[in-house]
This record gives sequence, C-alpha cells and structure tokens, in this order.
Amino acid sequence: MNNNQSIQPTLFYVQQIFQRVALLALILITAILLGATVLAAVGFLPWLKFEMNYGTLTIENAGMFMQIAATLFALLLCFFVPTNTRVMQLENSHRSFTIGMQDVAQAYAVAHANDRANLFSLSSEFDAVRERMNFLRNHPDLQQLEPGALEAAAQMSHVSQELADTYSDENVARAQTFLTQRQQEMDTFNTRLEHAKQISSDLKHWLHEVEMEESVAASQLARLQEELNEVLPKLKRAVKPRSDGTVIKIPRHAAE
Repeated sequence: MNNNQSIQPTLFYVQQIFQRVALLALILITAILLGATVLAAVGFLPWLKFEMNYGTLTIENAGMFMQIAATLFALLLCFFVPTNTRVMQLENSHRSFTIGMQDVAQAYAVAHANDRANLFSLSSEFDAVRERMNFLRNHPDLQQLEPGALEAAAQMSHVSQELADTYSDENVARAQTFLTQRQQEMDTFNTRLEHAKQISSDLKHWLHEVEMEESVAASQLARLQEELNEVLPKLKRAVKPRSDGTVIKIPRHAAE
C-alpha cells in the first residue's frame, strides 16, 4: 500500500511532463506546417514534390495536396488544445484536493485517537486548536504535511471532541467488558437451559413408563375382578347354609 502511494505521484508527474511536451510539439509542428504552406502559397517556398500513383493513374501535385492536408489536420488538432488544457488543470486541482484531503484525514486520525485517549486538556476553542496543532507538528509521521492540512485536522478534532469523549478508549473498554460479561452470562444460562431441557425430557420419559406400568396393573386388576365375579356366584350357590345349621351333609357311616 505504501509503495503504491509513493509510485503514483511519480507516475502522475511523468504523465504531466509528457502531456506538456506533446502539446508543445503539436503547436510547434502546426506552426511550421502553417508557415511553410503560407509561404509556398505566396511563392517564397516550394511545395513538397513527390510522385504518387493510384494504379495506372498518376496524381499531379500530390506533394502540395499532402502538405495542405497535413497543415489542416494539424490545425484541427490544435482546436483540442484548450480542452486538453482544461482537463489537465482539472486533473491537477483534483489531485491537489485528493492529496490535501488524504493529509487532513491522516492528521485527523492521529488527533482523534489522542482525543479518545483524553490526552488534550485545554477546553477553550483557540487553546484547544493550538494544542492540537502543536501536537500534530511534533508528530513524527506528520512532519511532511503542510500547515494548512494540520490546522484543518486540528479544527476537525476540536469539533468532534464530544464524539471522542463519548467513544473514548475508557468508555469503549467499559462497554466491551460489560458485553463480555453479558455474553458469559448468556453462555451460562444457555448451558443451564440445555440441562433443564434434558431433565424435563428424562422426567417425561419416566412419567410415560410409570403411566404404562399403572395402565398394565389396572388392566390386570380389572381382569382379576372379572374372574372373581365369575367364580364367586358359583361358590355361593354351591355353599348354601341349611336350616339346621349344617353347611355340608356328611353321611352317617362316615360320621360314625
């Protein structure tokens, strides 16, 4: 990144030099062609002379036509010189503005970082700007910048001092610590929540098993009751008491 930033200005200046040399060469060639053509037209200089054939057709005075055409073409190119000059001026102004803004941004970043660290103590506008100017002048990375860029950065730093106080390093660190604690609490809560979900799932499974066992036991009890209800009436009829109190009649010889 730094290599690109150091190469780009050099390329820009080389481009500007070649553009100016090309413009001067165009103007000079146009002036020479125009002067030669005018002097040839009034008879002070000869026209260009060379033979030109198109198939079997020989073009007479081809040199004169080529000289006039070259002169007209050069004149037409000269009409683009003012436009190109304005474009070059715009490029120069744009580059100067870009370089200036980059310098201001670089200086402002340094001043704002020190604002966030609460290194500036003066409160009045004039003293605060002067304090920042002195700091930026003595900064090793900003010594090559112009005073105008440093002054603009100092003023911007003073204007944004409230923002720097709000987002100071101390406040940002406190907010980060708070968010870290909140994140740890959320992690602990999520762990406990997962444990509670597992316990709830185990209890549901256990309850289902108990209900199944109770259902089986109730079914077995109901079946047992049905079987007893079938057997008991038969036993009541078979074991009916007599009027003399005898439950079961025993033969006499057996009694003897």
